[in-house]
Amino acid sequence: MTVDKEGSPIEFRLDPSSGVPTYLQLVQQVEHALRLGYLNPGDQLPKVRDVVAALTINPNTVLKAYKELDTKGLTEGRPGQGTFVKATLSQVTLPELSGLRRPLLGWLSDAEKAGLDEDGIVALFTSVMRDFFKSRPNGSGSVHGTEGIAHPAKATDRRKGIA
Repeated sequence: MTVDKEGSPIEFRLDPSSGVPTYLQLVQQVEHALRLGYLNPGDQLPKVRDVVAALTINPNTVLKAYKELDTKGLTEGRPGQGTFVKATLSQVTLPELSGLRRPLLGWLSDAEKAGLDEDGIVALFTSVMRDFFKSRPNGSGSVHGTEGIAHPAKATDRRKGIA
């Protein structure tokens, strides 16, 4: 299920089979969107009532996620207006992301042609990423946040350069 109401730059998606608590899936998706530049300071997150209606979840779950983001200093609630992004985790600019996406899309296409489904692709990518970070001199080998990612809502309309 997804949600994109009133012009929010992201859509939330839930994966009930992931084993990750719902509120944490929402937090992780916002963090991913911040890292990838889909969300920027001043952007509004979907309103609690819209998330509840679209995903059929308890309002307290959404409030818990938004509270966690607020505690981390990433968002701020504005009474009567909603929750807004206050800080970013973006590490690269949109043109750099576009340049990285093109070869990755080609790789995904090759993986699909080789017979991998989405779960197989995620498993392979996670394994390669883990090996990559373990091989680095100070690498711990930990792979964070392979759960869901918030997808840009109509990114081509809102943030040119990422489709």
